[in-house]
Amino acid sequence: MINVILKDGTKKEIEAGSSALDLAKSISEGLARNTTAVLVNGEVKDLRYTLQEGDNVEILTFDNSLDGKKAYWHTSSHIMAQAVKRLFKDVKLAIGPSIDSGFYYDFDTDTPFTDEDKAKIEDEMNKIIKEDLKIEKFVLPRDEAINLMKKNGESYKVELIEDLPEGEEISFYKQGEFTDLCAGPHLESTGKVKKVKILSSSGAYWRGSEKNKMLQRIYAISFPKANELEEHLQKLEEAKKRDHKKLGKELGLFMMSPEGPGFPFFLPKGMALRNVLENFWRNIHKENGYVEIKTPMILNEELWHRSGHWDHYKDNMYTTKIDDTDFGIKPMNCPGGMIVYKNDMHSYKDLPIRAGELGLVHRHEKSGELNGLFRVRCFTQDDAHIFCTPSQIEAEILSLMKLINKIYNEVFAFDYKVELSTRPEDSMGSDEQWELAESTLKKVLEELNVPYELNEGDGAFYGPKIDFHIEDCLGRSWQCGTIQLDFQMPERFDLTYIGEDGEKHRPVMLHRVIFGSVERFIGILIEHYAGAFPIWLAPLQVKILPISDNQVEYCKKVQERLLKMDIRVEIDERNEKIGYKIREAQMQKIPYMLVVGEKEIENSAVGVRSRKQGDIGQMKVDEFIEKIVNEVKNFERD
Repeated sequence: MINVILKDGTKKEIEAGSSALDLAKSISEGLARNTTAVLVNGEVKDLRYTLQEGDNVEILTFDNSLDGKKAYWHTSSHIMAQAVKRLFKDVKLAIGPSIDSGFYYDFDTDTPFTDEDKAKIEDEMNKIIKEDLKIEKFVLPRDEAINLMKKNGESYKVELIEDLPEGEEISFYKQGEFTDLCAGPHLESTGKVKKVKILSSSGAYWRGSEKNKMLQRIYAISFPKANELEEHLQKLEEAKKRDHKKLGKELGLFMMSPEGPGFPFFLPKGMALRNVLENFWRNIHKENGYVEIKTPMILNEELWHRSGHWDHYKDNMYTTKIDDTDFGIKPMNCPGGMIVYKNDMHSYKDLPIRAGELGLVHRHEKSGELNGLFRVRCFTQDDAHIFCTPSQIEAEILSLMKLINKIYNEVFAFDYKVELSTRPEDSMGSDEQWELAESTLKKVLEELNVPYELNEGDGAFYGPKIDFHIEDCLGRSWQCGTIQLDFQMPERFDLTYIGEDGEKHRPVMLHRVIFGSVERFIGILIEHYAGAFPIWLAPLQVKILPISDNQVEYCKKVQERLLKMDIRVEIDERNEKIGYKIREAQMQKIPYMLVVGEKEIENSAVGVRSRKQGDIGQMKVDEFIEKIVNEVKNFERD
């Protein structure tokens, strides 16, 4: 017998040689039926995994973790590949991973899949599910693995095997006549998958490189229950209606042009929205003790070597030459912040220094990955770099946590989750520095009693980080904010301050963003609010609608009074019927429409229509101004 430790800390005695699935069965048959994978000592493992003495085990299901869902979806991707091979025998297999929103598989085929093809594939997937084929794992030596894939005519799999490090275990999964190269994890049989739906298809370059062949990618989703699939499909339909690219065009917020792929153009209304957002950022940071700086967009190559970005990030950087010297267009604002700090001598009495920057950065993104404002080649990071003493770290992180909560939760009403990302393989700095940085972040989160998930190996190359994932109205998660603890940059730039002892000491640096990218955050807001922005954020807050030309002069006086109170307002002077003007203003999702006829002029009033409440009725101009000013001040939402 051996003992394993469950998630709640209790010990569970099981027979030696038991699998993870055996453990689930020993707890309950119901749990075993729903188990998709296990987390063993922090690593996701297959249900076939043989447990060892002292293993820390968390049983994963489709409902209790993303990793549980991904195991389910990974099996579903193999079912899709098997269906394609049954229907189109000459198609070659590339890769078929699970992703956060389902799964896909890339296929090499001479012609794109038609809607009719995809319907046939989905039908064949359902047949494979009904066959309830047992899924078996086996391992082969490198040469035998290559020979098997060559025999099957799978050249892409051969390439993947050849790229694996020498001595690495090469595993395969077999279901019926179908075998695929795969590290897993997978369910026990195809019948464990219940409901599948093919969603879309697109072109995708092999390994994401435009130099390689274009493959055909099929996206799909699967669920254990029919109602879960139906709910998901409804959310996808709602997401289409909220697509920020569609609404951005309809509401006149931004545009893209082939003359600048990946470089967004902000239109007047989009700039109004952007300016409100950035002014809000400036004001709230000023209240929290930040100063604002601006650093150059282009800095010489030597600086990027010193910061470490050249070695770790150069493939994403744009470069240029000036006077025969190589320069880099900044992909991040951090090195410029270092230079600003070094401009003056600092005492411990000066610290902490909180320097914020709305800095425009450029990063090379592949053309196939560009996506409206969500994935662009230039964007503005709402960076701040905090320079502090080691004893100030915890207080600064606490202050940051409060600021982030205020912005996400109190102002925008976003729920959010916290993730701690630790040292990546491609990192710089000593083991001791990383251990200190990681333990400090863990300590702060635990002292604040903040629930968090551990994301091993996903930290920045210079330090661990706390990431904030906001959830929009459709339940989608967006990683926006981050706090990064950095001992490396101050070392590489030889940053110092004079301590109480009169000696030089090394400051600690905190990198942080809240919006992440201003452009991407705007895209998220467009979809979250479906373009119906809260009153304080709306590009146009009020539209004044005269019934006839006779009321235009009065409308202009009302407009002037609103403008003096910093309310964004326009008059619709067109010779159109009032019903048409109202409908157009509603289509533009304007919070308030003020209808003006002769009765309103007689009463020094306006007829107020609300986007949310409809016709409110006549209101004195002074009364309406007081109402809207208070709503803007209090960040009111519909």
